[in-house]
Amino acid sequence: MRRIEYALFLAAPVLVTAGAFSGLLWLIGIGAWALIAAGPIEMIYRP
Repeated sequence: MRRIEYALFLAAPVLVTAGAFSGLLWLIGIGAWALIAAGPIEMIYRP
């Protein structure tokens, strides 16, 4: 579970930055949802 959380935390800024530079809103949205998904995983599954 920890690998998924780290992957989401790392993918979020990459996707948002790529979306901002390319002007693609859907990449920014996917990055935002990755960060939103990583938050509850951090809160619920953190030992």
